Amino acid sequence: MSTLLLNTLTGKTSAGSIVVTGEGGSTTTNLQQGVAKSWIMFDGTGTIAITDSFNHSTIADEGTGIYRVNFSNNMGNATYSIQSHDYSYGNGWSDTFTTSGYDIKRRNESGSYLDVAAIWSNTLGDLG
Repeated sequence: MSTLLLNTLTGKTSAGSIVVTGEGGSTTTNLQQGVAKSWIMFDGTGTIAITDSFNHSTIADEGTGIYRVNFSNNMGNATYSIQSHDYSYGNGWSDTFTTSGYDIKRRNESGSYLDVAAIWSNTLGDLG
Protein backbone atom coordinates (compact mmCIF):
# COMPACT_ATOMS: atom_id res chain seq x y z
CA MET A 1 0.00 0.00 0.00
CA SER A 2 1.24 3.51 -0.85
CA THR A 3 0.82 6.64 1.22
CA LEU A 4 0.45 10.05 -0.37
CA LEU A 5 1.31 12.97 1.93
CA LEU A 6 0.36 16.47 0.76
CA ASN A 7 -0.31 19.91 2.16
CA THR A 8 -1.75 21.41 -1.03
CA LEU A 9 -3.47 20.13 -4.17
CA THR A 10 -3.33 22.44 -7.19
CA GLY A 11 -4.99 21.82 -10.54
CA LYS A 12 -2.64 21.43 -13.52
CA THR A 13 -4.75 23.50 -15.95
CA SER A 14 -6.41 25.82 -13.45
CA ALA A 15 -5.04 26.27 -9.92
CA GLY A 16 -8.53 26.31 -8.38
CA SER A 17 -9.92 23.34 -10.29
CA ILE A 18 -9.23 19.65 -9.76
CA VAL A 19 -11.28 17.17 -11.79
CA VAL A 20 -12.04 13.70 -10.45
CA THR A 21 -13.12 10.90 -12.80
CA GLY A 22 -16.38 9.23 -11.73
CA GLU A 23 -16.78 5.58 -10.80
CA GLY A 24 -17.84 4.52 -14.32
CA GLY A 25 -14.96 6.38 -15.93
CA SER A 26 -17.17 8.34 -18.33
CA THR A 27 -18.03 11.36 -16.19
CA THR A 28 -16.01 13.85 -14.20
CA THR A 29 -16.67 15.98 -11.14
CA ASN A 30 -14.95 19.19 -10.11
CA LEU A 31 -13.56 18.46 -6.63
CA GLN A 32 -13.99 22.03 -5.32
CA GLN A 33 -17.67 22.07 -6.37
CA GLY A 34 -18.36 18.83 -4.53
CA VAL A 35 -17.20 19.68 -1.02
CA ALA A 36 -19.09 21.55 1.69
CA LYS A 37 -17.88 25.12 2.14
CA SER A 38 -19.20 25.35 5.68
CA TRP A 39 -21.05 23.43 8.38
CA ILE A 40 -22.34 24.35 11.80
CA MET A 41 -24.11 22.87 14.81
CA PHE A 42 -25.57 25.26 17.37
CA ASP A 43 -27.99 25.52 20.28
CA GLY A 44 -30.85 27.86 19.37
CA THR A 45 -32.39 28.13 22.85
CA GLY A 46 -31.64 30.60 25.64
CA THR A 47 -28.30 32.24 24.94
CA ILE A 48 -27.57 30.76 21.53
CA ALA A 49 -24.13 29.21 21.11
CA ILE A 50 -22.12 27.44 18.42
CA THR A 51 -21.39 23.83 19.46
CA ASP A 52 -18.97 23.21 16.59
CA SER A 53 -18.44 24.62 13.11
CA PHE A 54 -16.29 25.03 10.03
CA ASN A 55 -16.11 28.41 8.22
CA HIS A 56 -18.62 30.12 10.54
CA SER A 57 -17.61 33.11 12.62
CA THR A 58 -20.75 34.02 14.55
CA ILE A 59 -24.47 33.41 14.90
CA ALA A 60 -27.15 35.90 15.93
CA ASP A 61 -30.59 35.49 17.48
CA GLU A 62 -32.95 37.42 15.17
CA GLY A 63 -36.10 36.56 17.14
CA THR A 64 -38.00 33.42 18.08
CA GLY A 65 -37.04 30.64 15.67
CA ILE A 66 -34.90 32.89 13.42
CA TYR A 67 -31.10 32.77 13.46
CA ARG A 68 -28.46 34.55 11.38
CA VAL A 69 -25.41 32.41 10.54
CA ASN A 70 -22.27 34.30 9.42
CA PHE A 71 -19.31 32.92 7.45
CA SER A 72 -15.64 33.34 8.34
CA ASN A 73 -14.82 33.34 4.61
CA ASN A 74 -17.55 34.78 2.38
CA MET A 75 -19.22 32.93 -0.45
CA GLY A 76 -18.56 34.14 -4.01
CA ASN A 77 -22.23 34.99 -4.60
CA ALA A 78 -25.61 34.68 -2.90
CA THR A 79 -26.81 31.70 -4.98
CA TYR A 80 -25.39 28.91 -2.82
CA SER A 81 -27.32 26.03 -1.31
CA ILE A 82 -27.91 25.30 2.37
CA GLN A 83 -29.26 22.22 4.08
CA SER A 84 -30.57 22.63 7.60
CA HIS A 85 -32.03 20.20 10.12
CA ASP A 86 -32.92 19.91 13.81
CA TYR A 87 -33.99 17.17 16.22
CA SER A 88 -37.60 18.21 16.69
CA TYR A 89 -39.15 19.58 13.52
CA GLY A 90 -36.97 18.41 10.66
CA ASN A 91 -35.93 20.78 7.92
CA GLY A 92 -35.58 24.51 8.29
CA TRP A 93 -35.42 27.07 5.54
CA SER A 94 -33.87 30.40 4.62
CA ASP A 95 -35.14 33.26 2.50
CA THR A 96 -32.21 35.60 3.13
CA PHE A 97 -28.88 34.78 1.47
CA THR A 98 -25.92 37.16 1.29
CA THR A 99 -22.27 36.45 0.53
CA SER A 100 -21.50 36.85 4.25
CA GLY A 101 -24.21 34.57 5.67
CA TYR A 102 -27.82 33.37 5.72
CA ASP A 103 -30.73 32.97 8.07
CA ILE A 104 -32.24 29.75 9.40
CA LYS A 105 -35.92 29.66 10.35
CA ARG A 106 -37.87 27.09 12.36
CA ARG A 107 -41.63 26.59 12.82
CA ASN A 108 -43.72 23.94 14.53
CA GLU A 109 -46.60 22.00 12.95
CA SER A 110 -49.06 24.86 13.52
CA GLY A 111 -46.77 27.35 11.76
CA SER A 112 -45.55 29.21 14.85
CA TYR A 113 -41.88 30.15 15.00
CA LEU A 114 -40.00 28.41 17.83
CA ASP A 115 -36.49 28.14 19.22
CA VAL A 116 -34.86 24.71 18.86
CA ALA A 117 -32.03 23.18 20.90
CA ALA A 118 -29.85 21.48 18.27
CA ILE A 119 -29.62 22.80 14.71
CA TRP A 120 -27.27 21.60 11.96
CA SER A 121 -26.59 23.29 8.65
CA ASN A 122 -24.10 23.01 5.79
CA THR A 123 -23.39 25.08 2.70
CA LEU A 124 -22.54 24.12 -0.88
CA GLY A 125 -21.44 26.66 -3.50
CA ASP A 126 -18.49 28.87 -4.48
CA LEU A 127 -16.29 30.61 -1.95
CA GLY A 128 -15.42 34.25 -2.65
